[in-house]
Amino acid sequence: MMKRLSVLALALLAFAFTTWTVRDATAQSGDGWTQLFDGKSMEGFSPTGEANWRVEDGALVADKGKGGHLVSKNSYKDFHIYVEFWSDEKANSGIFVRCDPTKIGAKTCYEMNIFDTRPDPTYGTGAIVYIAEVSPMPKAAGKWNTMEVIAKGRDLTIMFNGQKTASARNGLWEQGHFTLQYGGGAIKFRKVAIKTL
Repeated sequence: MMKRLSVLALALLAFAFTTWTVRDATAQSGDGWTQLFDGKSMEGFSPTGEANWRVEDGALVADKGKGGHLVSKNSYKDFHIYVEFWSDEKANSGIFVRCDPTKIGAKTCYEMNIFDTRPDPTYGTGAIVYIAEVSPMPKAAGKWNTMEVIAKGRDLTIMFNGQKTASARNGLWEQGHFTLQYGGGAIKFRKVAIKTL
């Protein structure tokens, strides 16, 4: 009887874990989420700069050029962004939010950084450049990662692979477009979703 109960308990635990994992993996596809990349085209974005953005193997890819951004077509105020990305060791990338598309930069909007080799690592991968430092800085290179950006009023949070790496309360910019940046190395984005809050 005890053995049968143990087997039943393990089966229920396995079922619960599987259900939670599936729900967690599809959470960015449910109610309120908008997929901005279909794996086939860059129609959800407007490119700026000279980066060689293209779609390759179901991902948005850039690895050459003097830099540039893929800019969202819409402007957002309060939101939750979810991206899956891969970067190499030399990648200088990130997600810029609440931007004026005519002047995108770390001092004109919020830059959620992907930059493992930044000379000042306090604003490297997982930081909000010039706003919120990261310590210790996680490493992104050579593997697929997730980055989530949550902006609600003055509150900003970055989640890297499910862990909070930086947060701030700041009111410099209230609304704007968001971008995927190419600044150097190689970067790939295979999922880009947003939910307004």
